[in-house]
Amino acid sequence: MSDLIGFVTGAGEHGFHVFLRLGALVALLPAFGEQSIPMRVKLAIALAFALIVAPAVPPVEFAPGLAGLAWSVLTETLSGFLLGIGLRFFVFALQTAGAMAAQSMSLSQLFGQAGVDPMPAMGHVLTLAGLTLAVTAGLHVRVAELAIRSYDFLPMARLPLSDDVSQWGVTQAAGVFALAFRLAAPFLIASTLYNLAMGVINRAMPQLMVAFVGAPLITAGGLALLFIVASPLLSLWLEAFHAFIENPIGAGR
Repeated sequence: MSDLIGFVTGAGEHGFHVFLRLGALVALLPAFGEQSIPMRVKLAIALAFALIVAPAVPPVEFAPGLAGLAWSVLTETLSGFLLGIGLRFFVFALQTAGAMAAQSMSLSQLFGQAGVDPMPAMGHVLTLAGLTLAVTAGLHVRVAELAIRSYDFLPMARLPLSDDVSQWGVTQAAGVFALAFRLAAPFLIASTLYNLAMGVINRAMPQLMVAFVGAPLITAGGLALLFIVASPLLSLWLEAFHAFIENPIGAGR
């Protein structure tokens, strides 16, 4: 009986340490960690991930008492936060690309309150479609695999080095902005061509009110372009998203 009690106690402590990392990860996880998801549902998701990941992770001894508990909360929560913010960056990429595309297509004010956070309708559509695509592509399985592999480069009970974290963060932020620009590139190119054409027409026919002629054209053209390029853009985004999950340290370089 004493051996059984010791085993249950050790397993519970190990599961708690794993839950700290998974709880911070789920809080920022795309789709599962959105603001519209109730907190109780997030807690249940974090517990489910912890039950899956804990048996695959070797236990680590922490110092007894309050000092060991505080160190576990600090290190594991920070590790989960880093993983979560790395995944959350890709949602920011979709939102940024949608804002850039909507601004270039004169759609930035259409249904601006469609999401939990104010964003243009185009950004809301891209974000919702990207999250749906990620979930249908097995996001929960890939996140569980990422959490298990994370103990190789973010060992339990070890605080990440500040220099490594800052360099990694800058690299990921730069990569995400580059990805957002690539996603919005078709709309930016179309907007540039449109404005050049309107400038030429205005010079050739100053008496023509090009704004009244061009505004419906750029709006309709933007919606048609979104219909055409949404699928390849989301495929590109999903490929970059999966590349980060496969290699969180080297992705974005």
